[in-house]
Amino acid sequence: MGDTLMNLPAKTTNGKARAAALAAMSSVVVKPAGVVPYASAGSLLIIGEASQALAVAEDCKEFDDIRCNVVVTAADVATDTLEQRSAGAITVIKAAIESLSGFLGAFQLTLVADSGDALINEVTQGRGLFDLVLDLGTEPLIDSEIPPPGYFTAHDEAALQQALDEIPELVGEFEKPKFFNYDASICAHGRSGMTACTRCLDACPTDAIHSLGDTIEVDPGLCQGAGSCATACPAGAITYNYPQLGDGLERLRALLKEYRQQGGHAPVVLFHDGMEGLQILSDLAARLPEQVLPVEVEEIGSIGMDTWLAALAYGACGVVLLGHAQLPASVDHEIQLQLGTAHALLAGMGYDSGLLRYADPVGLLDALTPEATPERPAAGFAGMDDKRTVIRFAVDHLFAEATRQTRPLVTLPTGAPFGEVLLDEQRCTLCMACVSQCPANALSAGDETPQLGFIEANCVQCGLCCRTCPEDAISISPRYLYDFPVRNTRRVLYEEAAFACISCGKPFATRSVIENIVKKMQGHAMFQGAALNRIRMCEDCRVQDIYGNDDNDAHIKVDPAPGRKLS
Repeated sequence: MGDTLMNLPAKTTNGKARAAALAAMSSVVVKPAGVVPYASAGSLLIIGEASQALAVAEDCKEFDDIRCNVVVTAADVATDTLEQRSAGAITVIKAAIESLSGFLGAFQLTLVADSGDALINEVTQGRGLFDLVLDLGTEPLIDSEIPPPGYFTAHDEAALQQALDEIPELVGEFEKPKFFNYDASICAHGRSGMTACTRCLDACPTDAIHSLGDTIEVDPGLCQGAGSCATACPAGAITYNYPQLGDGLERLRALLKEYRQQGGHAPVVLFHDGMEGLQILSDLAARLPEQVLPVEVEEIGSIGMDTWLAALAYGACGVVLLGHAQLPASVDHEIQLQLGTAHALLAGMGYDSGLLRYADPVGLLDALTPEATPERPAAGFAGMDDKRTVIRFAVDHLFAEATRQTRPLVTLPTGAPFGEVLLDEQRCTLCMACVSQCPANALSAGDETPQLGFIEANCVQCGLCCRTCPEDAISISPRYLYDFPVRNTRRVLYEEAAFACISCGKPFATRSVIENIVKKMQGHAMFQGAALNRIRMCEDCRVQDIYGNDDNDAHIKVDPAPGRKLS
């Protein structure tokens, strides 16, 4: 936190309590994140129209340790002209570009029809990679909301000058935090080639996340810590690592506990990032109400409703998120989605939506005025890294402390990570395909009786069950059950009696499955006449019937009610 915010005015009891609280929060030790290394040897790729690109390259020749390589994209430029301009530390390639990808120290340029690959391999000393890129084109070759480190565009003179100021500083070895952790075992992205949840891919402003089919992959070189992927993930498969959720919650808990112990009242937690947000607050420091507790996070999109609701449960009378114009649209969108779900949860418990606000710099001071909300006892749960458990603990506490009439459940917006599975019993055959694909163990089969069970607390609303069901019998509906025992108790969605083998009497399937197969196969050449009865036999009896009869025909006849053996 900036020195300005560590030394805010303390004219009242709230101000003195705030100073002590900020010191207590700063003293909490957080686990260090791993690091991602970068190495840049100064190989600069300049892309653009010939006259501008070569002029910029001439300017870059004066930089120590920078080797300029120019790709001229205009097809009508004479090759001999380029050769005359190519001198000194500048290598010129006339080629059509297919794609550009990568990050600082590892940019890969792909050309159309191998039009200059050999020369690229030569100038990059066999690596085929460039360390830095200055893209002078009107349309950037990398169009992610947050460009990768080492990639610069120059749409005007100011942007060009800023790029030329920064490029010489990007030669050497660098590192940054590894911002994320990923647990593929609970990822709801896909199963068996079926894609379901894509929330992290949609929320990432750096295009660092890619689908691998059933799971995803995060490129640590592209990831720059926006954190919206972790916020969006309904299962908690991606978690933010700088700091980890549990450490961030412990900092919050220490902050609010110390504030109360020092006699502070009506605390408002203000989350802001360490760049634009910090600058905004530094400019407004003298005007901040003294019950406002600023909490710096790496990126405002890195915290979601788990942290917001936990802050309210720990005793905050209000939570404010500080946005700004530089926030990527995908991150802003994810924050809005999270706010929609959090506001619905609070409304279902009778709380005013003003407890949780998202403000821009212009409206910040107005947003920092807390609602007339009675102070609540603080929750006692410790910080932990399981986001769904944190949300449940926070909501359970807020529900218990609600002073207005509350409802047993609340409908949540589309995309919320909590809800129920709805089943069309007329379609379901209890094939259990949904059970095998559920990544959260929300669906389960019966032990002895054919049945489909459901634990609502486990459901992440990914929709894999819907996509897997061959009978199109399943749908999902976002909601939240406030009753802890009810949402954690397995309930039976559908069950039916087991179908007994018509030969030996052993249960081996459900009646609806057998009837469905009989209906589909009765016109098949292999299942004509009495042979159709083999579908109504268990595996052992079916084999015995096929190979144990001279006429190779099924010897058991059944009446129209399957399961009744006839003599």
